[in-house]
Amino acid sequence: MRNFDYQTPTRLIFGKDVVEKKLKGVMEQFGKRVLITYGGGSIKRSGLYDQVLQILQDKEIYELPGIEPNPKFNPSVLDGVRICKEKNIDVILSVGGGSVLDCTKAIAGAACSDADPWDIVTSKVPTLKAIPIVDIITLAATGSEYDSGGVISRTETNDKLAYFSPHVFPAVSFIDPTYTFTLPVMQTLAGVADCINHIMEQYFCGEHIMMNDAFMEGAVKSLVKNVKTVLEEPENYDARAEIFYATTLGCNGIYSLGNSHSGWPMHAIEHALSGHYDITHGVGLAIVTPRWMRHILQATTGQLHEQVVERITSFGNHVFGTDTPEESIQAIHDFYEGIGIPMTLQEVGIDDSRIDEMARHIAQNEGLDKAWVPLHEEDIAAILRDCQVAMNN
Repeated sequence: MRNFDYQTPTRLIFGKDVVEKKLKGVMEQFGKRVLITYGGGSIKRSGLYDQVLQILQDKEIYELPGIEPNPKFNPSVLDGVRICKEKNIDVILSVGGGSVLDCTKAIAGAACSDADPWDIVTSKVPTLKAIPIVDIITLAATGSEYDSGGVISRTETNDKLAYFSPHVFPAVSFIDPTYTFTLPVMQTLAGVADCINHIMEQYFCGEHIMMNDAFMEGAVKSLVKNVKTVLEEPENYDARAEIFYATTLGCNGIYSLGNSHSGWPMHAIEHALSGHYDITHGVGLAIVTPRWMRHILQATTGQLHEQVVERITSFGNHVFGTDTPEESIQAIHDFYEGIGIPMTLQEVGIDDSRIDEMARHIAQNEGLDKAWVPLHEEDIAAILRDCQVAMNN
């Protein structure tokens, strides 16, 4: 078991009506000038936007709307930094999904520095402080409400990069599962796929302990069961709540304390896909996951191959009841396909014309040659080509 140094400063306020009951009191501790960040307008259609403004009517409110999925450095991060500096913002309230919160974290860190904001995002310049963040998270997916990182896209360079700093942990996160009742089905599915992959990235590693295995296997079993329930009963509170609980812990590190690091190869590959094509992150991960599993099963030898066989077999056995690594790989694919996620790149409009370009970009920027199962440019290209065709081909 590996040593670890772990701290999570974020306060989680979870359950029905928690915004109405506790937001005003929470916000009192942070000051008067509030920047509200949000996305395309769903919070206005749901009434959450008006509720928040009513609760914060005694505050000096500024707004940054229009934050996109795969949040963009330009304009969203840059606009947010400008507002924070011009208006001397005391606290940022992120209202929406993980993309809004990821963008908010970059704003919060960059706004407290005189450096180029991109240098902050890329960690060329360290984040030394950040504007406090409170969030009302409305989508069960990224786990950004309980971690210290986010992912930011820079369109002009096709970069999609992770930004981490202990200074951008949210101070307080509000999680009301009822906000997910009316989500479009594909957003629910993509969020579940995103979380399952967060867990799998931590599960597939060299050194691991039984406690973590059971924790992660149980979380994935819960997600598999409960997403099927909400497809039939969109307003089943208990199912939605379990999904949200699992996703909130997804990137916090708690699932894998004491384990060795895997390198998060599936995320590294998918970041290139959504960086180049702006596809939905969770969908991209669902497509990549079984192909990565199949590639490492076929490409490894010796002791590493034995580890790969053990991990894939154990995952499938405990989550899906399968017996062999091949059955485990097929089971995760069939689960995603069965709930309605497209499972080839062609289905999401991506042909093979940029595979070599993406593979080179990943190999040069993601450090996968040092992952648990090392991947080089030719491995990455092979995985992406495998994503072009159906798994039974």
